Parts: sequence; structure tokens; C-alpha cells
Amino acid sequence: MAQITIVLGITGGIAAYKTPELARQLTASGVRVIPVLTKGAENFVTSATLAAVTGEKVRHSLWDEDAERAMGHIELARLADVLLVAPATANIVAKFSHGIADDLLSTIYTATHAPVLIAPAMNQQMYNHTATQRNLAQLKEDGVHVVGPNSGDQACGEVGPGRMSEPHEIVTAFHEVLAQTSDRSKCPSSQANGVRVLVTAGPTRERIDPVRYLTNASSGRQGFAVAAAARAMGADVTLISGPVSLDTPPGVHRVNVESAEEMHNAVHENIESCDVLFAVAAVADYKPTKSHAIKIKKSSETSQKRSLELVKTVDVVESVADLDNRPFLVGFAAETNDVIEHAREKRMRKKLDVIVVNDVSDKSIGFDSFENRVTLIHDDGDVEIPFASKDVIAERIVSETIGLLALSGNSTRFNGSTR
Repeated sequence: MAQITIVLGITGGIAAYKTPELARQLTASGVRVIPVLTKGAENFVTSATLAAVTGEKVRHSLWDEDAERAMGHIELARLADVLLVAPATANIVAKFSHGIADDLLSTIYTATHAPVLIAPAMNQQMYNHTATQRNLAQLKEDGVHVVGPNSGDQACGEVGPGRMSEPHEIVTAFHEVLAQTSDRSKCPSSQANGVRVLVTAGPTRERIDPVRYLTNASSGRQGFAVAAAARAMGADVTLISGPVSLDTPPGVHRVNVESAEEMHNAVHENIESCDVLFAVAAVADYKPTKSHAIKIKKSSETSQKRSLELVKTVDVVESVADLDNRPFLVGFAAETNDVIEHAREKRMRKKLDVIVVNDVSDKSIGFDSFENRVTLIHDDGDVEIPFASKDVIAERIVSETIGLLALSGNSTRFNGSTR
């Protein structure tokens, strides 16, 4: 598959400080990133930083004599598989919407046939201004893809919409745009075309009473990233999620559940048409033997102790592994010590085709982090996936799994014993 090339336009907003991290995440996933800085952007991020992150020469001006001798702006417009602008200020949004081509970036925009993705970033009053909204509406009508902006505290001290989307959100949006491209030779979506994927994500909650429950720590981010990556590669994806505060990835069918039993039932309702199950969810191992219909009140007794009797929850992965016609099964393990040894044992005990393990004692890749570092273990060895965003990690996990699935012909099974 040919390498994907992004022309990354960076304009003059404070959010430009996030762009080197965005470039790093894209480059780590195997994408070629060519940075283009506007004059205003040079006040917020340096060419040296971007060149170091991307390994590419940073372009600045239409009047670069060496580049323009070869019509450099046209060359960049043709090279781009995607033109990504982050941050996209109100100024560049206005230029794009009116076809103004008075600098390198706006000229590339008017000269390219590639899909365009922008991540707006500006003061909330500028974002809400009638002219800006009109310009954004025009760009969307023209086929430009827009990610964000988010709402929250802004550098100017105001609060509202206008914060640039986080790098991992932009990466996810980029993959979705790429999945829609007509150039299938460069689009990784072809790798999983026709594959039916089921993903479990997030925690489960086992009710003690209406206001209390037992759960496992999980943000759901890695599972949602796996679902997004599989969809970007062309798979038909169903995501079964415990209670999390995350948006459904574009093009993914989502089923919300709360308890382990509900997740078990949802999985088995969808498993028959599934080729691969990514069991990412942190399903609670135990539940109370009794769930009270009303809130348990604090005891007036002098004792400071209260006993809670627990029973094991249904093992969702085990129930799938024991099916006669089971899918290719990818499990996940969060360990704190003897990480690889515990993962190998769990893989054999659970009869998994693949297990993905990370060390959650490392706070930089813990449950609430946007980054991860994992090892993927299967019959043919271990694959270490180094520190990267969870979106990049997910893309590697899905890519490796689809490759193994193709080699196995979807027929590699434990049949109740270790191999």
C-alpha cells in the first residue's frame, strides 16, 4: 500500500502549540506529514520543531525561489492525499470560503483535489460571529470536512466554543475522511473491507443499590479507538459500550449496556455475524449477590463495618471462546506486575487467538490517559507497539489482527485445548 501524504497547514492561533503533537501522532502511524506554516503561525510554533517531528522540510512562502522554480505550491497540492489545517483560524476559514489565494496555504487549497479537513480554533465570539458561521457553512457545502471545535476555557480568558479539537480527536477525524476517499490504493480502509467487527469497551457497573455500584477503572478510550480504526479500515463495526462519556465514532453502530450480564447478552445477540471480537471492555469480575431496590441507609449501630457478599459475574470472553463457531478472538489485559507472564497465562486460559496487554501501573498509559504502550501476543510471537496515542495504538492493533485473520483463514481455533 502506498504511503499516505498529508499536507498539514498551520495558521496563526495559540492552538498551534498542539500541532507538533498532532504531527507526531500522524507520523507515528506511518503517514508522511509535510508542514506548511502561515506567517502568523511562525509566532506560535517553530520550523525546527515541526521538521524534527515530521522529518520533512517545512514550507512557508509562495516566494520560496527553490520550491517555486518547480511550481512548489502545485506540487504540494498534487502530493496531498489529505489537506489538513489545524488550527484553522477565522481568517483562513474566510479565505477558503471565498477562494482567496494570497499565500502558500490558501493557494494549495484552491489547487488541490484532495479531501480537506479543518480544525477551527478561535475566540468564542469570533466563532459565533455571523460571518464565520456563514463561511463554515459554505465550506461544508463545498465538501470540506470540519472537526470541532470544542467548548471550554480559552486563552483569552473567555469560555465557550472555539477550542481546537485535541490531537487524538483530529487523528480520528482524519481516518474517517481517509476511509471515504476514492483513491482506495492509498486508503488503509481496504485492509478490512467486508470484515465484521464487534468491539466491547468501557467498564460495567454492578448495582449494590440505586446509587452505589461495583466497577472497574476504564475510560473506554482504547475500545472506542479500536472501533474507529476498524471502521476507518472498512470494517462493519458494532460497538458494545459500558457507561462512558464518549461520542460514538462515525459510521459505528453502538449498543449501550450497564452490567456484565447486559454486555454478555448484547455480545451474544451480535456474535453470529461477527468475524472478529475485540474484547476491550473492563468487565467487573464480581457483583453483589443481592441488588437492593432502595438506597441502603447508614446503620445507626456502633459498628463501622458492613459486609457485602459477592458472586462472580458471567465471563463474556469465556462464553464466546466456548462457542462451536466462534470468531477470531482478541482479548485485552491490564496488568500491574509480571505483565507478559500474566498475559500469556490469561491468553491460554481464556483460549484467545490474540491478547493485548499494557502495564497500568505506569501512570502515563493508565486508564485516564490518551496514550498507551502495549504488547500484542499470539502464536507466532510478540509485537511491541511503542508509546503513542490510543488512536495510533488502535490502528496498529487492528492492522495486526486483520493480517493474522487473513493468514488463519478465520479457522484458527483452540477447540478446548492449548496449541
